[in-house]
Amino acid sequence: MSDDLALARAAAANADLISLSRFRAQDLVVTTKPDRTPVTDADVAVEDIITSTILASRPHDAILGEERGSSTKSTGQQPGRQWIIDPIDGTANFLRGVPIWATLIALAIDGNPVVSVVSAPALGQQWWAATGHGAWTKKTGHTEATPLAVSSVTKLEDAIVNYNSLPGWIEDGRESNVRAWATSAWRARAIGDFWPYMMVAEGSMDVCGEADLQPYDMAALVPIIREAGGRFSSLDGDDDIWHHTALATNGLLHDDALELSRRSAP
Repeated sequence: MSDDLALARAAAANADLISLSRFRAQDLVVTTKPDRTPVTDADVAVEDIITSTILASRPHDAILGEERGSSTKSTGQQPGRQWIIDPIDGTANFLRGVPIWATLIALAIDGNPVVSVVSAPALGQQWWAATGHGAWTKKTGHTEATPLAVSSVTKLEDAIVNYNSLPGWIEDGRESNVRAWATSAWRARAIGDFWPYMMVAEGSMDVCGEADLQPYDMAALVPIIREAGGRFSSLDGDDDIWHHTALATNGLLHDDALELSRRSAP
């Protein structure tokens, strides 16, 4: 697993060279995918360099990426080793010049993410984890990595919660749920994409959740949250990344957050 983590970080380093060179580029090429979400030339180039880096060392591993799809016939959970890639999580931010975006790389074994890297070069920070090896972060220019640990907040009324996209909750039929979250917490925020999950792992936020997600949006988040001492599930409590929603907490608040986020909640 240490070797896999080193490979993931090497792939992220290669990706950062491309993504940073295209960030705020005047000739950035932007198109629209069939689902009406934007994609840039950087998204495709980053995914390609990550895939080529991984397959050079792991030629028999399966790949699932946001832009190129699956290297197998299925886009779902795979038996054995499967790398799951989001080349630029936060493409809307990327193309508008907002620095909140990151490359997400994860290795799943039988559908369960066990190694991951989240690299946000425009923010100057990287996070990584592997099962049994802890979760870590390092900022650009620092030589030493810092271990991650979730907060010790035990009550939602004292917590900072993040719900990311309000329309996503509404479209998923959970408008009453997100209202309950926002009114039950000390503070409610709507910071998008990967960053609030990393803040949960760092202990500066306590709960983060959203709907309308794909496996490549979540896979790299899971080992970091769990190795930092937190919990990760769907909004309905499924303990995986294959149900299109996410709930990450410090662990102490997970059951309380689930009580409000489940579809059966009032």
